[in-house]
Amino acid sequence: MTTTPTGTTRHKHEAKRPEDEYLGVGPSIAYGLQHVLTMYGGIVAVPLIIGQAAGLAPTEIGVLIAAALFMGGLATLVQTIGFPFFGCQLPLVQGVSFASVATMIAIVAAGGGLPTVFGAVMASAAIGFLIAPIFSKVIKFLPPVVTGTIITTIGLTLMPVAARWAMGGNSKAEDFGSVANIGLAALTLALVLVLVLSKIGIAAVSRLSILLAMVIGTLFATAVGMADFSQVGNGPIFAFPQPFFFGAPVFDIAAIISMLIVVIVILTETTADIIAVGEIVDTEVDSKRIANGLRADMGSSALAPIFGSFTQSAFAQNVGLVAVTGVKSRFVVAAGGVILVLLGLLPVMGRVVAAVPTAVLGGAGIVLFGTVAASGIRTLAKVEYHNNMNLVIVATSIGFGMIPIAAPTFYEHFPDWFETIFHSGISSAAIMAILLNLLFNHLKAGNVDQASVFVAGTNRILCERDVAVLNHGDHFVDGKLFNAEGEEVPIVPDNSPEANGISGQPASSH
Repeated sequence: MTTTPTGTTRHKHEAKRPEDEYLGVGPSIAYGLQHVLTMYGGIVAVPLIIGQAAGLAPTEIGVLIAAALFMGGLATLVQTIGFPFFGCQLPLVQGVSFASVATMIAIVAAGGGLPTVFGAVMASAAIGFLIAPIFSKVIKFLPPVVTGTIITTIGLTLMPVAARWAMGGNSKAEDFGSVANIGLAALTLALVLVLVLSKIGIAAVSRLSILLAMVIGTLFATAVGMADFSQVGNGPIFAFPQPFFFGAPVFDIAAIISMLIVVIVILTETTADIIAVGEIVDTEVDSKRIANGLRADMGSSALAPIFGSFTQSAFAQNVGLVAVTGVKSRFVVAAGGVILVLLGLLPVMGRVVAAVPTAVLGGAGIVLFGTVAASGIRTLAKVEYHNNMNLVIVATSIGFGMIPIAAPTFYEHFPDWFETIFHSGISSAAIMAILLNLLFNHLKAGNVDQASVFVAGTNRILCERDVAVLNHGDHFVDGKLFNAEGEEVPIVPDNSPEANGISGQPASSH
């Protein structure tokens, strides 16, 4: 609660929340475009991969991409603006989840085709919608030791994405990993650092640092022949996503079960993203807010197949953008949602954004994703490590989350359901952190105060000879030694003549 000038109290929830700040139409559009550019590569990657796996023609893949942009925009609007029981009202961008790619490719490869994928998405998302309120109760088991671990892992797991972008994005391209691509990413990174650290001294420039850096980087790339806008004019200007363009959904039990595992992963990741952005915005996030966010996630996922799109989830990279720019307004992200809808309805705009070199995104991504990890570290600084039990939880969980990042094929011989869950570093770390926190901080039976090997290594000990020269009443103040009368006792180096002169002299007893 806060105290008013009249002496009365006012509850915190009645005060204006940071995310409710409205910046005006112009700034909101500019900052919203910054969010769109940050996540554009990720949102179009999934329909591109699935379309190629399904053997679709380029025009049909274009339909999938337009549908992904359109549904991502609608889901973002629901999540940010909020409706009764829907939307966490936080600056979270929604888009097609990458967690579902492997499962959808497997369904397509098994002969089910896109209609079976769409049916599995609709049914599993409907189940996810029903269990969202139950799933949201996990917030009571998410103290800073868990949330900090999850947020840190989100940032770390995104770093390989930034690296691939910086190298050019397409590993099959001849220039993948070239000095030119990495140099362009480095230029963008340098621009971001100069702008975000306010070297120019203008707050608005710092807040738009990512957008401005990408624009300048793209202009430079165009000047040196690394960006091509020649295809922008090819194709329709306006196109509305046609319902059931690829046919009516087919509901296959096996496909639904496999996709349900993906939905559980998405629920875990979205919960982590909601908690992360809540920490960054410095606003209260409770189980009700998480449930509303998860319902928005699952509701939009269930409707997405109607227009030819897939499971929706919060985009972690945009959490980093909120942290870097300090723009906490959810209406800014809502503006980004409007832009996404327009990109879905106006393919020509999508072609302009698609022409931005991936290396430019990589340069910005290093800062964005690193900031997410740094935010997690800041949260972990609040954790009490007095017996290092929490240190073991953090260390094990982050290490567990890094396994699929360091070794992507680590779980390839495990059952498909297991691989689907633990192939995600975020869900791996979240599951481990929650379980270890329950085991050591909730089920305390059998715990000892000095439980880990780390504790034994951090306890201080003093030898008898170290204290033999001290007298009763001696004490330290600001690094200086004083006797009982308050007189300073000189401290000299071990090899000084004074030290040699007193060597071996016993202390007087009192």
